[in-house]
Amino acid sequence: MSRKSKHEYLQAIWGRYQRVGRRFKGKILDEFCAVCGYARKYAIQLLNRKPRTGRKKPGPKRKYQAEVLEPLKAIWLLSEQMCSKRLKVALPIWLPFYEEAHGPLEPTTRKKLLRISPATIDRLLKKVRASYPRKGLCGTRSGPEALKCRIPIRTDNWDIGQPGFLEADSVAHCGASMAGEFAWSLTFTDLFSQWTENRAVWNKSAVEVVDRVRQVEQRLPFQLKGFDVDNGSEFLTWHLWRYFLERPAPVDLRRSRPYKKNDQAHVEQKNWTHVRQLLGYERIEGPEVVQWMNQLYETWGLLHNFFCPTLKLKSKTRVGSKTVRKYSPAQTPCQRLLTCSHLNAEQKAQLQASLASLNPIQLKRKLEEQLKMLFNQMRNRSAQS
Repeated sequence: MSRKSKHEYLQAIWGRYQRVGRRFKGKILDEFCAVCGYARKYAIQLLNRKPRTGRKKPGPKRKYQAEVLEPLKAIWLLSEQMCSKRLKVALPIWLPFYEEAHGPLEPTTRKKLLRISPATIDRLLKKVRASYPRKGLCGTRSGPEALKCRIPIRTDNWDIGQPGFLEADSVAHCGASMAGEFAWSLTFTDLFSQWTENRAVWNKSAVEVVDRVRQVEQRLPFQLKGFDVDNGSEFLTWHLWRYFLERPAPVDLRRSRPYKKNDQAHVEQKNWTHVRQLLGYERIEGPEVVQWMNQLYETWGLLHNFFCPTLKLKSKTRVGSKTVRKYSPAQTPCQRLLTCSHLNAEQKAQLQASLASLNPIQLKRKLEEQLKMLFNQMRNRSAQS
């Protein structure tokens, strides 16, 4: 007999046991011991006190109910499913635009959303967390040795107290095979602000890579001062080397150590958050599709650089067998640049004007439309082939 069944039986006979006399109490007690297998003294104790009708859940009463989960889940999905620590900082930025699109929230609900902790966000969103696919193939091929001798290896940490020092890497949209021709994505990340730009190229053409680097440099809200690459053949080209060095103010071009991915830790992380989470691991073929990818990346960059907070590692210390990491408060790349003393008043005014003209929910809707158009182009090409 289960514990729940014994408790239900006790509730059924308790009232009758309290009303009858001594003679009938003994018969009820005998039957109770025989059915439940209790010792007589323990059974008497149970029948002499009122049974509990329900067990109260330990701990304080929950403050965050369904009315908080609905806007929290919506903003989490709109902001590309960021982690709870970043989402807490993003909520004050996104809430005005959410209320503009879906109507004003109750004052108590809005107050709870602004006060919610990262741990509570994790608890509320536990059942709706997205699952992600497996990792893809690596398309890095070593550049020419003659050029490697001219580009120094970066063995120390860069001065990340000012913007302008970029890390660059590429991502192959090859599907399950590196054979043939396909599209590539280039990722550029500023070490100080985490400002990230993406561009697509067809088959890693050296001339096209330089052209994309030139486009990114023109769109940066700060001056380019340094450029750090891995040892891949897409960046270790004479075209890019001359582009950075043959100018009045040369850009410091450096490369990481071979097979040391942590030398490019910032951009390696953006390869996941800015490329794989957006386009996945499918094979993308056709030079005409690259144009759609670049339009998509422009919208994607505006959404992330102005409205998606990021975390920056502040310190990392070894304590026994553990590594203790401490992070600076989460901020958007735009917020970091606006508080930076290395940008002049004109550059900050341009940033503020761009921020005032953007709406993250409209950017998200535009992004979804561009994604549909891109995947339609991919399906049409697959059907034709």
